[in-house]
Amino acid sequence: MPRQFQFHTEDGHETAQIAVRGRQVLARPMLNYGSAYTMEQRDALGLRGLIPPAVNTIEQQVARCYGQFSMQPTNLAKYVYLNSLQDLNEILFHRLVAEHLEEMMPIIYTPTVGEAIQEFSSTFDRQRGMYLSIDHDVDVEGITSALAAYGNGPDDIDIVVVTDSEGILGIGDQGVGGIRIAIGKSAVYTTAAGVHPMRVLPVVLDVGTDNLALLHDPNYLGLRHERVRGERYDQFIDAFVEAVKERFPHALLHWEDFGATNAHQVLERYRDEICTFNDDIQGTAAIVVASVLAACRAKEEKLSEQRVVIHGAGTAGIGIADLMRDIMISEGLSEEEATARFWGLGSRGLIHTGGKMRPFQERYARDTAELEEWKADDDGNYSLEETVRQAKPTVLIGTSAQAGAFHEELVREMAEHTDRPIILPLSNPTSKAEAVPEDLLEWTDGKALIATGSPFKPVVRDDATYSIAQANNALVFPGMGLGTVAVQATRLTDAMITAAAQAVAEMTTVGTEGAAILPSMKDLRSVSAAVAERVAEAAAAEEGVARLILENPREEIEKLMWTAEYPEVQVVDEIEKPSPRPTDPVSKPARGSIGVRSMGDDSPLSRWRPRFPGRKG
Repeated sequence: MPRQFQFHTEDGHETAQIAVRGRQVLARPMLNYGSAYTMEQRDALGLRGLIPPAVNTIEQQVARCYGQFSMQPTNLAKYVYLNSLQDLNEILFHRLVAEHLEEMMPIIYTPTVGEAIQEFSSTFDRQRGMYLSIDHDVDVEGITSALAAYGNGPDDIDIVVVTDSEGILGIGDQGVGGIRIAIGKSAVYTTAAGVHPMRVLPVVLDVGTDNLALLHDPNYLGLRHERVRGERYDQFIDAFVEAVKERFPHALLHWEDFGATNAHQVLERYRDEICTFNDDIQGTAAIVVASVLAACRAKEEKLSEQRVVIHGAGTAGIGIADLMRDIMISEGLSEEEATARFWGLGSRGLIHTGGKMRPFQERYARDTAELEEWKADDDGNYSLEETVRQAKPTVLIGTSAQAGAFHEELVREMAEHTDRPIILPLSNPTSKAEAVPEDLLEWTDGKALIATGSPFKPVVRDDATYSIAQANNALVFPGMGLGTVAVQATRLTDAMITAAAQAVAEMTTVGTEGAAILPSMKDLRSVSAAVAERVAEAAAAEEGVARLILENPREEIEKLMWTAEYPEVQVVDEIEKPSPRPTDPVSKPARGSIGVRSMGDDSPLSRWRPRFPGRKG
């Protein structure tokens, strides 16, 4: 069957070619502009009588929707409302979120999305994204066939966001409901970085669940057996990667909320094979390191001068340590000296030689010989309190999901040994935060430099107002994705991630009393553009990474960023197929259109991106 509609962008001007009529138009979220259709467009598209007679601007629609949003009684109800709006009119959804970003980001993303994931099976209404099952999509052929059913051709997807739902936020294994974290991340790519909403594909890999509540829930929509592990799991992941490479050969593969062991193993296995990254490891590391770099700027100190305690040295914690260590080495420390500046704590306290640990934690294990004067607890473990007393950290990072772990005595002990302690209670949701900013400022006499995982209101203390930075991955991963897409990178490298962290750290006003150490979420769009520019430059500096070299990165990246405006409508009887893409193995062209196809139309589709004067790498 022929394609039904197509978007085309040229010199920043977007056009929607529409070959369907009547209710079929309104049934497609990217075409349903509702009351914004003019009378002439309604006649041409067969919409007369299907829409109330008033013709509204998108601004009027946003105002009406914001009123409806504000009437919702709970955050979960607000999430459901926005989810329904996205399924009805996707452009209006993105415009509404963009205009109320600070208020709505915590709804479509953390922390509210965690509650929505837990309620997935009971609130499920309309399919979005891809659901791949280890029991049914067992090989490359089966997964490729499933991906093809989504209706996108080889050049239609820029980013695939995938989760297996084992390590969702702070709530653990959520089975098939994890699709909502992939959907949320996809929406952030669009809102924050202007990646076209049709060019991001959310995917959940259903390998079962160990969550007994889900397995006994009669409404549960996922596989009803325990989580598959070992060789069969590895084969499924490998088949998925091969299928993505085959179906979407130029896409960035974004891993999200995998369990700690699998997250590291999967990343290490594929990071040198395809363009990929893990947001929990590398994205979290980038925003936390950005926070610490900005705080160091406020103290006029180097990162390599800091002593770092990480409470919760799992997937995120070790990723943070790895990136910080790399920067310390770049500042002149040896690898051994840099590693010695970290103390990581897991579920059994301080990670040390002879103790139980995961392979990816081993490089940060403290030598038992240096702990001879430390006091162990009754189980022979070294506590967070003992670690802070002995290590005298200047930086304290919490990724433990242990509410209140950074208590008054601990914080005051830390503050005795550093004038301006850097304290980051990062665990989500808010109920799991290691401390709250108001207490941290009280216990340090207002001297603490703070970033949190969840949003907190400003704190007023001694006639000064302290804005609290939110170390939200959304400040880095959308820009990293956009920069990677802009240069058509073959890999997302450590240097590109470091560039993202440095870009965010440099966008702060560290000299002002009470100023947040990170940019505000309301500036997310400009932050993403700045991150993308630096990431693109870092990719271009590494041999063989950037397929396309941008002549003017700032201008060309801004041209790439999609905005939530209704495009010009062209009513057509059929949509012409774009010319097939060249087979040039070095670079793929900047392309101008994207559409959704019915099965049977296997012609390649051009990109939504505008044409810009780049040169091939």
